[in-house]
Amino acid sequence: MKKNLILALAATLLGPSATIHAENAISPVAPAPAISQERMQKIYEEVKTPYKYGVVLRGEAGQLLDSPSVFRKDGQWYMIYIASKNEVGYETCLARSADLLNWEKLGNILSFPKEGWDRWQRAGYAALCDPAWGGSNELETFDGKYWMSFLGGAHQGYETDPLAIGLAWTKTPTEAREWTPLAENPVLHRDQPDVRPFEKMTLYKSNIIWDKAKTLGSPFVMYYNGKIKGSYEKIGMALSDDMVHWKRYGKDCVVANGEDKQNGITGDPQVVKIGDLWVMFYFGAFWRPGAFDTFACSTDLVNWTKWTGPDLVHPSELWDRQFAHKPWVVKHDGVVYHFYCAVGDQGRVIGLATSKDLKAQAKPSSKP
Repeated sequence: MKKNLILALAATLLGPSATIHAENAISPVAPAPAISQERMQKIYEEVKTPYKYGVVLRGEAGQLLDSPSVFRKDGQWYMIYIASKNEVGYETCLARSADLLNWEKLGNILSFPKEGWDRWQRAGYAALCDPAWGGSNELETFDGKYWMSFLGGAHQGYETDPLAIGLAWTKTPTEAREWTPLAENPVLHRDQPDVRPFEKMTLYKSNIIWDKAKTLGSPFVMYYNGKIKGSYEKIGMALSDDMVHWKRYGKDCVVANGEDKQNGITGDPQVVKIGDLWVMFYFGAFWRPGAFDTFACSTDLVNWTKWTGPDLVHPSELWDRQFAHKPWVVKHDGVVYHFYCAVGDQGRVIGLATSKDLKAQAKPSSKP
């Protein structure tokens, strides 16, 4: 009775816009207003990449490439990507480029272990990349280490359930050496007591940013997609103070699509900051035809306004005619480079779209 009176009084004082959580007695939350369509249009004009450059990285015979994440160090560009031979499972690899167009494979950096929770799936993604749009595009170190998050699983096949999220580190991110997984792995999995409804079947790709303003009280913010059934995926978030111990944030997901059909994928987020707006690139699939990349914007990292205009990339060429998805987007020297997983007549490869037509400057080249 006393708690109910307190909640009623809080609601009266704070007004209808307040959110009252019984577990915290009085916890007003003022959702950020939606981003105006005018601002969303400006972001679209800034990040759009209408020119398909081509395939920049392809696998060997029977090998699938996926999920690029790109960073810069010492004047060179590096791509962390994942590869699967004959659909046994994903391992994580590294490539290098001087110009973001021509890439050389360097080797594995997260290979199958002999045993454990991740013995057949180890799909890694760069973490703590400078989020400033058009900034350094470099990885930042925490505790003297460079970090990646990765999708891990114990079963062979293409992303066979259940999957969980682990972390690994290195001090040499530009070398084809094995990264060191945390002993505490997996840091997020479906059997934890705070698991949210949208991720009760499996967890997928993650992206970790370093929010030095601690907008949500912790510096490290992870966005990841999880699945509740079939192919219905949504994006949720978790927070950490030390990159090791993570706590989910919010009661459910933060970005989703296809709610009316309870079907479709919203996944593989990458978060950057453009001016005072956080921008999340992500891919959608099946709630509209095909698979494509789009974006959402936020001022507070929690409430996201989804872009409803043209896709950033979508199937249009023979080499991405089935899927054009899973974005990693950087801006360098005034040009936006949109790397993505392309699925078409060359198999599953890494494609590139740009904000300017670069084909006249160079032809796409990929070393096997």
